[in-house]
Amino acid sequence: MGGRGTFASGNSAAYSYETVGEIAGVKVLKGINGKHSLPEEAHSSWAYIKLKPNGTFHEMRIYDKDHYLVKEIAYHGEYKLTGKYDQKVLHIHNYDRNFIRTEARLLTKAECRKYKKYFKGVPEQ
Repeated sequence: MGGRGTFASGNSAAYSYETVGEIAGVKVLKGINGKHSLPEEAHSSWAYIKLKPNGTFHEMRIYDKDHYLVKEIAYHGEYKLTGKYDQKVLHIHNYDRNFIRTEARLLTKAECRKYKKYFKGVPEQ
């Protein structure tokens, strides 16, 4: 769980995360040494989850077969989707191989059904 481009290109990097749990077979990670976001690449999983301090879902990153980040699902305020900064909403960003992400969009009903088992503490959308 290292830096962008390192594991996918065959280079290793120091671990910046610890596994603190699991939800439906996906590791829940917590950053160490000041790291707050989830990894840009996966070492050993197709996805990782981050929880808020109160234990509810905050973010999930999904990776392709080559360990690159392809999707990020999050539950927090997204002004462009709600018109409010403090209204939490499930949304998704897609990423390309250069770590450039799309604008946020709401999850489709199919995506909500597919991933809902990971959304610990999130009200039904």
